[in-house]
Amino acid sequence: MALSEKGQANMKSCLQPLPKVLVSCRGLNGEDNVLAVGYCGNCSYAPPMVMVGIVPTRYSYNMIKESGCFVVNLVDKSYCAKFDYLGSHSKRDGDKIAAAEILLGESKIVKAPILRECPVNIECTVVDSILTGSHEMFIGKVEYVHANSDILDKDGNIDYAKIDFL
Repeated sequence: MALSEKGQANMKSCLQPLPKVLVSCRGLNGEDNVLAVGYCGNCSYAPPMVMVGIVPTRYSYNMIKESGCFVVNLVDKSYCAKFDYLGSHSKRDGDKIAAAEILLGESKIVKAPILRECPVNIECTVVDSILTGSHEMFIGKVEYVHANSDILDKDGNIDYAKIDFL
């Protein structure tokens, strides 16, 4: 196998975080919102924690900062059009949840909605955050995980091969 010559690549997104997710949140006034997030990943398995990166100018930023919770919703390809809409519109400009016909449900533990059509919803309580430049990374302790029953094995483990991720 011949080695390819290397060139300098753009550093902005040199690691493409996967999967693409939608983060849902609820403000202290009861207002719900959903935003597309490109920076998301596991950061601890004991206790289970995930992190999401939110730009401080985003509409949802203060909702998460003040409420101290969020839900990570894993997205499959059937949700592509809704993902694109939610990722390209701000709640500042109108009710994008209604416009995209998003079906919300209630969480079991945290005070933020789940996206009922997404195969996995991860309820999180903010335990820490760090400003990293363009984003604030919110570290969320996983409080509860909802998953469609057809992707669960008998022990409650998620079979990620059954999800056609976006």
